[in-house]
Amino acid sequence: MLEPRLRTMWLANAASGAAAVAVRTPRPVFADRTRTPRETVVASDLELVTVTDHSAVLTWTTRARNRAGRLRPVPADTEVRITPADSRGAPRTWFFEGLRTPYHYAEIRGLEPGRAYRFEAYSDGRRAVPARTLVTRRSGTPESTGVFTTATPPPGRLIRTIALANDLHYGEPASGLFAGLFEGVRHGTDEYPEFMLHALLEDLRLPDRAADHLVVAGDLTDSGTADQALGVRAQLDDWGELGRDYFVCRGNHDVRPPDETDHWGNVFHPRDRLLEYFTGGLRIIGLDTTRVRGAGGTLAPAQLAHLGELLRGEPERPTLIFGHHPVTRHAAVSNPGGPGFVLDRANAVALHRLYASAPGVFLHHSGHTHRNRRSRPDSGIGVEFLEVGAVKEYPGGYTLIRIYEGGYMINFWKTRSESARRWSTRTRSQYLGLHPDHALGSCADRNHVVLRDFSGLSG
Repeated sequence: MLEPRLRTMWLANAASGAAAVAVRTPRPVFADRTRTPRETVVASDLELVTVTDHSAVLTWTTRARNRAGRLRPVPADTEVRITPADSRGAPRTWFFEGLRTPYHYAEIRGLEPGRAYRFEAYSDGRRAVPARTLVTRRSGTPESTGVFTTATPPPGRLIRTIALANDLHYGEPASGLFAGLFEGVRHGTDEYPEFMLHALLEDLRLPDRAADHLVVAGDLTDSGTADQALGVRAQLDDWGELGRDYFVCRGNHDVRPPDETDHWGNVFHPRDRLLEYFTGGLRIIGLDTTRVRGAGGTLAPAQLAHLGELLRGEPERPTLIFGHHPVTRHAAVSNPGGPGFVLDRANAVALHRLYASAPGVFLHHSGHTHRNRRSRPDSGIGVEFLEVGAVKEYPGGYTLIRIYEGGYMINFWKTRSESARRWSTRTRSQYLGLHPDHALGSCADRNHVVLRDFSGLSG
């Protein structure tokens, strides 16, 4: 009931025909006085991660400001609108996921090969925008133009799918440590290298990825201890068999001091060992490019000579080579560690000469830099030198190379589990927030097609 004074005012206005007045009733003593205005969602970090011949993957994050004014992750729905770029109509909803999450992963399927599409991403009606990084905001990127073009796959049947991965850093306590200059990001509850590796292996067995083999180019462990080597081996063995389903090489983090036991070598392969495998006519060669001390790479003379013998013996055989350290001058001058961080020049030159006389070599996969980068060869040879982003941190994924009779298609994929997406988002902040510009790579670095004759390979 209204207070007597307010009731008298209301009756007087009603009797005189006056305009209605607002009447405030006393707030009950049990009312909630702590209610705050509805949060405004900010959708950002938009990235077009993957573009294949029939699909595309978009990721972004939703946040809202807390009472201190800081943005924090908040759950929201996931929506992507798509239309052919030559259509006059507005993009229509092609993907919608009502399961609310701050870490959005939308895989758009059913697209036509070789066609341009306009796209928009939304959460709770808020359009997602790229982060304030050059890699997605620079002119001409799909994120800035809102347009991408699907790939035209190589001709012929699909023969084999191989996953390229590196830098698992199993046992690492903090991500983003660098020469004492940057404080790493810690998870606090779980061992993130373990669940990031689990997310990778889980992805590769699903029908939409369907990897036949996995190649891991070094830094399987954080410091090469026995527990780390045995732990990562156990997870990999749950996925497949070493030397048949998956192949590994040593990275600089897998090396112990010379006066200590080589635990990684006891679990996987001895030092300075070149390994050769065959699968359906395809040759896969793993190199040990590590030094006893230091982060840079080299090749022991005996190992280089062994590689020369193999390539001269079958120079035309389709061959994929992998080692931990990048090889080219382009990689040397474009990574933050400089030329001393990659393979030494003498051995890089020697590899280029060997590849020039072995036309079957088509790709050299490396890790170490934790980035996606397709670097230029030092000479006019038909070999692709490909660096792949780390599994254990942002962008948190792997590359699939799908080999067809008439060439191959390269695509980088982020791992999809909720914990992997959350951790990838957190580790974007590494190195003063500059990590995405270093690690993600251009859309063309991550997704491209190379025409080549693989008709002699069997499935």
